[in-house]
Amino acid sequence: MTEPPQTAEPTPPPGDPRHGAPTPGGPAPGTAPAAGPPPQTPAAVRRRATLAGTVVSALLILAIVFGSRLLRDFDSALLPYAVATVFLAFGVAYRYTVWVSAPGARRLFKQGWRSFFSAANFRRAPTALPKMIATYLGFQKFLGARSHARWAAHQLIFWGCLLAAAITFPLTWGWFTFTSSTGSGPGYEMRIWGFKIIGFDALNFVGWLMFHGLDIAAVLVIAGAAYFLWRRMKDRGAVTGQRFAYDLVPLLALIVISVTGLLLTFSSIFLHGGGYEFLAILHMVSVVFTLIYIPFGKFFHIVQRPAAVGMQLFKYTSRRKDEEVLTCRRCHEPIDTAPYVENLRGTMRDLDLGFDAWAEYCPRCKRVLRGNAYLDHVKKGFK
Repeated sequence: MTEPPQTAEPTPPPGDPRHGAPTPGGPAPGTAPAAGPPPQTPAAVRRRATLAGTVVSALLILAIVFGSRLLRDFDSALLPYAVATVFLAFGVAYRYTVWVSAPGARRLFKQGWRSFFSAANFRRAPTALPKMIATYLGFQKFLGARSHARWAAHQLIFWGCLLAAAITFPLTWGWFTFTSSTGSGPGYEMRIWGFKIIGFDALNFVGWLMFHGLDIAAVLVIAGAAYFLWRRMKDRGAVTGQRFAYDLVPLLALIVISVTGLLLTFSSIFLHGGGYEFLAILHMVSVVFTLIYIPFGKFFHIVQRPAAVGMQLFKYTSRRKDEEVLTCRRCHEPIDTAPYVENLRGTMRDLDLGFDAWAEYCPRCKRVLRGNAYLDHVKKGFK
């Protein structure tokens, strides 16, 4: 494929929004674009983030107290896990507040929620939100475009961690309890907030699933994390850019948690409790470390991902509204809808980057123009 001829920039006809001409409601020619919100000082951001973390932590403590019926159903042996979840809540709220304080993330956050609560979007595309949740949060189809193996491994980790969290957190907080009227089974009752939900026999298949749900989650996580660990040791591209604390520690933490959890089951069934105390402490330390690590490491993308769903919903509904698709100013290939491009330009203006007009070019033409500028101004005559 040859490059298109290097012609002068086309002169946009008056009033044509596709070619960068002034649009209704936009800034007048010769005037600076409207400034974004004033930048926030780091101290103000930290104060607001600390307040948000404190409020969320306090709410979680109250939820633990009242959800466990004033601690009557709270297991004191699980206190370290509960304390770690409180630190987790503080860290997530703190980091998330700092993140959305940045101009780009704030615009993404606001636009996502605006699309989420838009009644017009719901009437126009009622299945859009469930579709975005299923494809981007649940099955993460965007990963399949990179590698089917990576997608499968990520799915194993995602569903394994989701299953483990759905079991562990309510048990840690005293929201779930398993009681036996005889004191030793095999008949058990699962209660949520003191209300009986289901009765089951510990010796049948349902009972086995109830008591081995964490073991199933551990097997899923080990399979997925082991693949990524193997890839980071063998793939040259991954090895070149990886960092130990950011890329390897999360995988090792998941594997240690899962392996020690399985060893606890192995000890109780086959070793009659031999070494159980040591394994329980090792498992607890690994879980507590990982919970505290989540807000400040790679796992924080778990919290950020829903915001990307909001932006995908915004793009999807914009296309469904028959919005005019902007074309590249150089090759006239379609780029994206006008609302999406304008949102991108707004983010670039908020960041004071000074080249938001580049959003009106397709990626290929950006590379060509940058190359031409390099030859014209840096390597003059080197053609």
